[in-house]
Amino acid sequence: MPMAQTGGADQAVTADHLLDAAEQAVLRAEFDIVRPLLQRLRTEFGAPDAFPAAVRYDTLLAALAGRAGNWPEAVRRCPDDPEGAETGVVHSLAVSALRELAKEGRHTDTGVAAIVIVLWAYLLDEEDLGDFRTLLTERRGAPVPDALWEQGLGRLRGRVADLLHALDVRAGRDVLSAWGTAWEAECEGGAVCIAGIPTNAGEPPALISLQEAAWYLVDHRRGTDFLAAYEARHPEDEGWPADLPGHDALTAPMARAFANRGRERVLAREWSGALADFDAAVWFGHTLVADERAAVRDAGKNIGRSRTGHGDSPLERIAGLEQAHALLPQDATLTAELTAVLVAEGRRSAFSNPSQSRSRFVRALEVTAGDPDARAGLDGHLRADLVKVLDGTYTGGELSVDEVLDLLAREPDCAEARSWLGDHYRDQAVASAARGCGDEALSAVRESLRYGEPPRSHGGPGVGELLADLLVVAARRSGSRNRADLERRVELLHTASAVTPRHPDLFGEDLETALLDLAEHLETTGTPTDVIELFLRDRMPTGVSIRFDQIVEAAYRNRARARERTGDPGGALRDHACAKRVGAGLPAQGFLFGPGPAPRRPRQAPDEQDTLF
Repeated sequence: MPMAQTGGADQAVTADHLLDAAEQAVLRAEFDIVRPLLQRLRTEFGAPDAFPAAVRYDTLLAALAGRAGNWPEAVRRCPDDPEGAETGVVHSLAVSALRELAKEGRHTDTGVAAIVIVLWAYLLDEEDLGDFRTLLTERRGAPVPDALWEQGLGRLRGRVADLLHALDVRAGRDVLSAWGTAWEAECEGGAVCIAGIPTNAGEPPALISLQEAAWYLVDHRRGTDFLAAYEARHPEDEGWPADLPGHDALTAPMARAFANRGRERVLAREWSGALADFDAAVWFGHTLVADERAAVRDAGKNIGRSRTGHGDSPLERIAGLEQAHALLPQDATLTAELTAVLVAEGRRSAFSNPSQSRSRFVRALEVTAGDPDARAGLDGHLRADLVKVLDGTYTGGELSVDEVLDLLAREPDCAEARSWLGDHYRDQAVASAARGCGDEALSAVRESLRYGEPPRSHGGPGVGELLADLLVVAARRSGSRNRADLERRVELLHTASAVTPRHPDLFGEDLETALLDLAEHLETTGTPTDVIELFLRDRMPTGVSIRFDQIVEAAYRNRARARERTGDPGGALRDHACAKRVGAGLPAQGFLFGPGPAPRRPRQAPDEQDTLF
């Protein structure tokens, strides 16, 4: 080994001299003297830690490790940015790594792939940061023409890209984790960090982060590839769960990718897909800019329409306009267009599908409050329902009083609304009377008079008589024999008598019959106390109906015997006394609520029946 190469005993030798000698040895392929030079450097001066000596030193060690097949060591030593290292040494390491990566079974060796990507992106940079053209010139012995240089750059880049793509396919990597994506991103500005790649065995790490890969794809008009990879990774309907790692990092590029694809689909006249993409972009937090809003407006105006006007799809048009309106709720053009389409569809299905037609009109009013055409459509449906109710052919749900009143306010001469309201308030009067609410029943009758033919002012004479007539008719129509209907019949007739004080006996016979029917029903299916409770309501005095008095007398005697069996002699005596007075036709109430005979022994706490007294 010549003394000039090693420094020998020359006192002027420096660390830079040793690095220069080692680099020149690599260029001459004298690898056997490189390591001794580096060992002397480390012994005499220590391992360099300043730029650019540290980069030159690490690059030399990486080249030696790669040549020896020690790729974990090469990965550990290879700098993320080889600027400052001798171009020939960088090239030597880059060629060795590329050959290694091309071997069978290297499709998951992320470390070697990182070396290939970083070093070849550095060497093949358009601005020739590594002075690679000068190296080629020295080796050729002649300058490299511009055309040949550009051709060579393209060819070498293509070879690296083709190899990385083949390895991606073999390993099944998508564009988010592909080495090809990392290569393209590195060529654009440096994205791969070799230092962050572990050299131990385990799951191969990604060369660049998901966020970096996503942004690169979006910024270079490959957002569609990004979205396809995303959807393949997360095919579930609800999308990527927000608690998974990487979700937040991908939100912004995802939104931009959807927005970009939405614009592209508008240009391709793919209206439905464009609106879906813009909707997804907004869901991911994107704010539509002017040209995107114009694209949404364009899609909304054209979706569901054919170029010839034939074969239009109203359902697709409504769905698309709904999406566009949700994206641009303040856009007057979309609002008017959606309202018009809803009204037209509501009219088209008015007879074939009344329920759908009504929902179209309702939605049109939600979009444009007070739209006269939508309101007219709904009013038409309501008038048709009123006619069916009055004819007895209506099978739908209960009509809204407020809606009918609103209809009458808009159309004061609507006879169907007036008739329905009159019937409604008369039915309400009967229902209130059945609950024992006489004042509410009278008020409902007064309301019914407002909608008569001709209308009558409420509050005048005859309201009570009209209510009584309604109640008697309702009571006579009650044909059921269950307890609830019999109770209702008694309550209706009693209220009818109460609201006609000048004619208290006008409905007496009907009330007596109803009371007797109820008493007989209670006697058969109820308890003695049920009969006694009916008697104590004072709906019919004793002595009017012999059969009613007999039922009440028997109920008292039966309860008296029951009290004797349960050890309540005092209660039994009172019930026997009441039974005698009822049987004699005397007004039992005076005694029932007066003082009774004292019990012969202390009584226990009164049960539910004792509360009647």
